[in-house]
This record gives sequence, structure tokens and C-alpha cells, in this order.
Amino acid sequence: MNEATLQLEGTGSLPDRVYARIVEAVLRGDFAATGKLPTEGVLAGQFGVSRPTVREALARLRSDGVIESRRGSGSHVVRRPGAPAAAVTPIKSLADIERYYAFRCCVEGGAAAAAAEFHDGADLATMRAEFQALGRAMEGGQPGIEEDVRFHLAIAHGSHNPFFVDTVENSVAPIRQFMELARSVSDKKSLARVRTVQAEHLAIVEAIARRSATDAAEATRFHIVNAKRRIFEGTRLP
Repeated sequence: MNEATLQLEGTGSLPDRVYARIVEAVLRGDFAATGKLPTEGVLAGQFGVSRPTVREALARLRSDGVIESRRGSGSHVVRRPGAPAAAVTPIKSLADIERYYAFRCCVEGGAAAAAAEFHDGADLATMRAEFQALGRAMEGGQPGIEEDVRFHLAIAHGSHNPFFVDTVENSVAPIRQFMELARSVSDKKSLARVRTVQAEHLAIVEAIARRSATDAAEATRFHIVNAKRRIFEGTRLP
């Protein structure tokens, strides 16, 4: 359909109206099952507009923090419109780093324990898929930051506890911050390093799979403590 004949209700430019319709769909929960939006081409067909128009609307949604683009996987909803964005506590000292990792141990250990108790088959399949995606990324020489975040979020979602999910989602920014720090100040990941990290991740997944809350929490804490240690390997901080 030609954009000149498009009958999208409302005022504003076509990208504005497409943006509004996508926001309405997110608020209705249309994408709640997977969190994934249709492709640009599908959205263009649904709204009867060109792909550049859809692209402009999606760019605004990304700018507003409602969606994020994932390489090879399209656009995903990461925050309901109108929900407050995460306020990240600044890291100003080594003591703050210690506090941050202590916080992660508590929250993510608890989430893993809950996932061990409440996960279903789909949750476990997602955890395994994200685990494998992370392994492929790191073995291929990639930093694996996005994949690692998705792996830890999959565990939180497996808890079926919205408080764990929200807290871990709101920790995504600092998690990325510290992964970037680790990548910039330490040696390039060797295959041995990759296998060590993945063995720690696998221990978490296996504990969740056998529904051992105690083992899942302990494996998570072990991994996070080691992650903190790896950040400072090879550094000369005062």
C-alpha cells in the first residue's frame, strides 16, 4: 500500500503513528510470550508503510529504552513504555566493586535457587540455548557480553519471580560495564579461560536442571566470585 493512502488513526508523522501503535501493542502484551517484535518487513506490511518508516519508529523505541536490537535475533522488548529506566548506582572505588559483587552474589544466587525450584521445560531449554550461544561467541573470539547477559537473564526468568527478574534486568548496565572492564584490562581470553568460565556456567545450569536450589545458589556464587577475580588478573591497580 502506498504511504500516501495509509489510514493510520491519530496525528503526527507516519513514524510517530507507527511508534504509537507499537507502544500500544507492547502495553497490551502482544509480544509478552517471547519479547520479540516482528521483523521490519512484517511490521511494514502490517501498517502499510515503507521499511524506512518502520526503521525510524524502531530507532525511537530503542532511544527510549523500550526495545533493543540483538545481532541475528531482531528487536526485543526490554522495558514496558512508561516504566522507569534503571537507575545505576555509580561505581567510584574498589570498595564499590566489592559491594557490587556481593550484591550480585545475593541476588543472582537467590534467582538461581528459585529457578531450580520453579523452572519449567521451556525455561531450561532457554538457559541451555543461551549457554551454548555464549560458548560459540567466546570460542569464536568474540567478547560474548550480550550473550552472557542473556544467559544470566534466562536464569532470572526461570525463577518465575518478577522481583528477581526486575532486579537482574536493572543490573544489566553494570554487568556490561564490568565485562568491558575485564576485557580491556586483562589478556585476551584463551581457550582455557573460555572453558573455565563455561564450566562454571554449566555447573549452574546442571544444578538448576536437577532442581537443587542449594547447589544452584552455590555454583552461582562461585562463578561470580571468580568473575570478580578475573577482572583484576593482570592489572596493576594502586
